Formats: sequence, C-alpha cells, structure tokens
Amino acid sequence: MRILLIHQYYLGKNEAGGSRWNEMTRVWAALGHEVVVLAGMVHYAKGTKSAEYKGKYFFVENYADNIEVIRCHVSDAYNVNFLGRLWAYFSFVFSSILGGLFKTKGKFDIIVVTSPPLFVGITAYVLSIFKRIPFLFEIRDLWPESAIDTGVLTNRMIIRFAYWFESFIYKKAKLINVLTPAFRDTLIHKKNISESKICFIPNAADFSISEELLQNFDAKAYRKQLDIDKNFVITYVGAHGIANHLVQILDTAEKLRDTNVLFLLIGDGMLKKDLIEDAKKRGVQNIRFIDSVPKKEVFKYILASDLGTSVLKKNDTFKTVYSNKTFDYMSCRKPILMAIDGVSRTLVEEAEAGIFVKPENADDFAEKIHHYLNNKELIEKQGESGYKYAKEHFDRDVLAKKYINIIEKCIRNS
Repeated sequence: MRILLIHQYYLGKNEAGGSRWNEMTRVWAALGHEVVVLAGMVHYAKGTKSAEYKGKYFFVENYADNIEVIRCHVSDAYNVNFLGRLWAYFSFVFSSILGGLFKTKGKFDIIVVTSPPLFVGITAYVLSIFKRIPFLFEIRDLWPESAIDTGVLTNRMIIRFAYWFESFIYKKAKLINVLTPAFRDTLIHKKNISESKICFIPNAADFSISEELLQNFDAKAYRKQLDIDKNFVITYVGAHGIANHLVQILDTAEKLRDTNVLFLLIGDGMLKKDLIEDAKKRGVQNIRFIDSVPKKEVFKYILASDLGTSVLKKNDTFKTVYSNKTFDYMSCRKPILMAIDGVSRTLVEEAEAGIFVKPENADDFAEKIHHYLNNKELIEKQGESGYKYAKEHFDRDVLAKKYINIIEKCIRNS
C-alpha cells in the first residue's frame, strides 16, 4: 500500500516531542508499506524552524526506508500571537496542498490526516478530490473545544467557522479514528456521527525503546551523573504551554521545600521562559528545567526517576484525553501522579499504575507525593502493574498493525 500522511507536526530525525506517528510509520514501513508524509517546518513546542528549512518553501527528506517526508512552508509567525498562529495553520494548508499536488509522485491508496490543527482537514479534502482516493481523519484532540476551553480561541466568527468545518470534514471522511473512548462517545452522542464510521486506535507505549534500555541501562549511575541520587525524583515530560498549566507543579514544589523531592520538567513550549522566571522569583530550587531531548534520552530520565506525572489545565474537555507520556511512564515501570480527571484517571486507576491528583490543587498534589514518600513499596508494585497493563492493551507495534488492517479494510470498501 502507498499511504499519504498529512501531519503538520511530524517530528524530524532525533527531534524531541510527540512521536506517535514517527513510530506508527516505522512499523508500517517495516511491514512493506510506503508512506509519504506532508509535514510542517515549525516544531509544535519550540515554535521555531531548523536552519535547514529556512528560506525554503519545500524540503524533501528520506526519513527511513519506505518513508519520505515533504516539509512544507509554515509561517514564522507561529508563536507571535493568536493571529500569527492562525496564519501559520493556514500557511501550512496552502503549502501542503501544493506539496501534495506537485511534490508527490505516483498513485496513493489512501490519505491519512491527523488533527489538530483541525484545518489540515482542508488539505485532506482537496487532495482526496484531485487524487480520487478516500481519506481517514484522525482526532488526537477535540478541536475547537480544547482551544476554546484554554482561552486560545475566543473570536466568535472563527469559532462558528471551526464548528461548521469540523462537521463538514467528519461527513467527508471515509473513516474517523479517535484516540480515546471519550472522543468516540462525544462524536456519537454530541456530534451525531455514525458509530460505524469510527475506529479506535489510541496512543500507545513504545516498548522497543524501554525494553532495550531496561536490559542494560544503569539507572543508579545515571542518577549519580545527574546529581539527583539523593533526591526523590518526579519527572514531567511534555509541552510547556497554556493547556499544560505547569504552574501547578511550581505551586506543589513550593510546598515540598523541606523534602528531598525534585521535579524534572523536560520539554519546551511558549510558557517555558515564564515558568523559569516564576521559579526564580519564588526561590523554588527543587525544580530543574531540561530542554527537549530525543525519545531515547527521555526514557533514560524516566528510568532514573521515582515517579512520572501527567498534568493538564482543569477543564471538562481534557477529561476526554489520554496524556501521551502516561504510556511512556508505564513502559518504563514508573507509577504516575495523574493530575488529569476523566479517561486518563480511569486508565491509571484500572491499571493500578498510580494515583489521581486533583488538577490545579497543590495541596492534594503534595499530599499524594507524601503518600509515596511514606509508602515506597508502592513504587515497584504500581510500576509493574502499569507495565503489564500497557503491554496487554497499548503496545505500539500491536496497535500499528491493527491500524493498518483497518486502513486496508477501508480501501476495500471504498
């Protein structure tokens, strides 16, 4: 099969960040399928372009055997303000349509497009008409709801258009993949999408990295190297943006000044500089900010930690999401402090892989950490439980193969 993937935030080689699709396409390519990716030039968390992309409208790179990536122009205004971000979204729409029409070669069997941003659906729809093939639309986050709830999207006309376009693109898609059961319920009961049109391939754990490291990685030596061997280490991996609301970790760290608890915050985002400045003003010294690193390095930090934590801003929309890094903590046998209610809380509690923390409640956060400090036998027990649960239900290779089977069936029924 030849698959055209539209993913504005597809990571470059050794780039840090959400790697769902890098790993998914790796499995597909190993199975003999060919994937061409239309991707953007701006990293979603850093908001910057690599030097090799600057001054270019397209940049073609061979990512791996059977995987070609066509980088398409994205406006440099991405992180300036809301209008800049909106223009960046549409600049990718225009460039990726041109890239799909004039930079791709040969015939494709299907288009797979992953959102957010929602507007990549325009590219999928236009290319599906010109190439006369169906498209599968994937929802990684409910949009525009998440943008509205975090205050990013406030303009009524744009909101109205976003809801109209969302409905339009759901109708035109041959199939819709959702990443959580809550997304599926929302589409069926609130957006009137037929259940037969929806499939469910969630985020997953990448055991290929964790199991390689678990065999020979010396976590104790690495802790000593990082000078954290005397600390109780809690690691957060992910974006530092509005939705993540990492100020709640700063609030919690303040309450734990008199303990040996150390937070490692790994990643980038538009609020990272503000968080660093806030920590300095408060004199909070039990937080260490670490720039984004490739995934294998991320796993080393997790393996050298006692706990992992997943946090988001407190709102109802985020009750529908799975936090990406939760699965990485599980694959590394680390319990999770889950400061996200809803399906993420249910996941951790069903897996017995950690403890729920009330979002934006530093007192509860600190209390749950004290619980682990006083019951350290829970760490190994819950870590092992989470690992087994993820291995059974969220193995990346297994889900990638299931996904390709669904796509093949979709093509047959077109």
